[in-house]
Amino acid sequence: MKLENNLRKCRFEHDEMTQQELANAVGVTRLTIHSVETGKFVPSTLLALKIARFFRKRVEEIFYINDEEGVTGGKE
Repeated sequence: MKLENNLRKCRFEHDEMTQQELANAVGVTRLTIHSVETGKFVPSTLLALKIARFFRKRVEEIFYINDEEGVTGGKE
């Protein structure tokens, strides 16, 4: 089971926002955003909520579980 995300897609739907711009908006480093996007880092609940709030989406619209047998949640 793995947590995946649509974070890159959200950034590009938001005027092609850079990782640095998102990092500044939610109070983390660009490396943190990069690590979350690539699945190397699982965000804290607080960070996931901040990101979702920033994009005005539900957490489940950005983050979802891939259970290897099928995706649970929302790859759009």
